Amino acid sequence: MEIRKALRKQAKIKLALQGSSGSGKTYSALLLASGMTAWPKIAVIDTENHSADLYAHLGEFNVLQLSKPFAPERYISAIETCEHAGMEVIIIDSITHEWEGSGGILDIHGNMPGNSFTNWAKITPRHNAFVQKILESPCHIICSIRTKTDYVLSEKNGKMVPEKVGMKGITRDGMDYEFTIVFDLDLKHNASASKDRTGLFMDKPEAIITQEHGRRILQWCKKGTSLEEVILQVNSATSIEQIKQLYKENPEYQAQLQPLAVARKEQLQKEIIINNAKTNGNGTDQSEQ
Repeated sequence: MEIRKALRKQAKIKLALQGSSGSGKTYSALLLASGMTAWPKIAVIDTENHSADLYAHLGEFNVLQLSKPFAPERYISAIETCEHAGMEVIIIDSITHEWEGSGGILDIHGNMPGNSFTNWAKITPRHNAFVQKILESPCHIICSIRTKTDYVLSEKNGKMVPEKVGMKGITRDGMDYEFTIVFDLDLKHNASASKDRTGLFMDKPEAIITQEHGRRILQWCKKGTSLEEVILQVNSATSIEQIKQLYKENPEYQAQLQPLAVARKEQLQKEIIINNAKTNGNGTDQSEQ
C-alpha cells in the first residue's frame, strides 16, 4: 500500500439519463454527445428497436443495432466495436435491457437450475464486467436508463387527475453510483441532476438539455493532467526515481506508461554507464599526467 498525492486528471465522462418512455432520453443523449464531439465521432448502441434512426436529421452519427439476447458480454463487444472504430462518444440506449431484457441478467438468472441465491454468485461477475467496461472505456459514455412508471394524483383546474411520472431506474440497485453525472428527465423533457461529481449542474434549476450541456461537460473533462502530458514527463525524466514517481502517481495511465517507462529507464541506465566510464577515464588520464 502506498499513499500518493491527489492529482486532477483529464477524464472521460460516464453519464446516465434516467426517465420514463417519452421523456426524451435518446434525443437528449444525442444533443449532449454533439456538444462534446463531431457527429461522425458519435455512436449509438441501439437496443430500442431503431429509435436512434428517428433522429438521423440531427447529424451524421453512427448506429450499432443490438438485438436480443441482451447478455452483458454482447454489450461489452458492442462497446469494443465502437472503440475500435475510433468513436469518441458512445451512447448506450439503453442499459435497462442488460438487466431486464430478453437474455439479460434477470432472464439468465431465472433460467438457471439450482439454488437461486447461490446462482447470483455465478452471474454477478458477468454484470460487474459490463459495468467495468463502461468505467474503463477510453471513450465518453452516455447511458440511458428506463424508469418504472407510476401514476400520482395532481391538482389541475381544481380537480385531482392522474399524472404519469418516472420512478426508479430499471437496472441493478446502486448502478447510479457508478456514473459521474446522473440526469433525471421528466415528461416535459426537463433534466435535473440527482448526482453530479462535476458540480456543474447539482442544485441548479431543471432545464431542457442542449449542446451547451455537452460543451460544459467536455471543458470539465479536459481540466487536469492528460495522458499526453504524462508521456512527455516520462520521456523527459532525468532520473529513474522520477520515472517511478510518475508511474505511481498515474495509476489510470499505467498500461500506456509501462513500456515507455521501461524504455526511458534503460536509456538513463546506459547514460549513467557512459558517464561513469567517461569520469573514470578522465581520472585515469589526470593521474598519468
